[in-house]
Amino acid sequence: MTGCFESSSPEETFELGKRLGAALEPGDVLVLTGDLGAGKTQLTKGIAAAMGVEDEVTSPTFALEAVHEGERMPLYHFDLYRLHDAEELGDAGVWDVLGGDGVCVIEWGEQFSDELGDERLDVFVTRDEEGAALGEEPRREIRLVAHDARGEEIVAALG
Repeated sequence: MTGCFESSSPEETFELGKRLGAALEPGDVLVLTGDLGAGKTQLTKGIAAAMGVEDEVTSPTFALEAVHEGERMPLYHFDLYRLHDAEELGDAGVWDVLGGDGVCVIEWGEQFSDELGDERLDVFVTRDEEGAALGEEPRREIRLVAHDARGEEIVAALG
């Protein structure tokens, strides 16, 4: 099951993230894919807001993982951009929290799809650079691809 959404601004991306975050439950895993500046972290900020996270959410590029305490559960936010080998996933802390007591949002995790398994929702964020006028924020397409029944539930909840 796939869901496609459009965003014309960082605020719309944030709002979609809030809708997505409201549908998430402990154990949910999202793998976010997109170029630098596509909006992955902005989407994650919306997810965090819906989960009741009050601290600032930034991409944990150098720390690899950031843990944010939400009202009902934690948000485990990973940035795997600097990883090159699946053996590094353990050192990054992925195996400690995957499918656990919170939500895992993994930026740049597409290269580890086989290792992460099918109990995930892939989120592809793409920018339409060619369709934007000079100085205008490009429109984004945010496509959700479910790999299991839980992912299908999340996509269906966003309608």
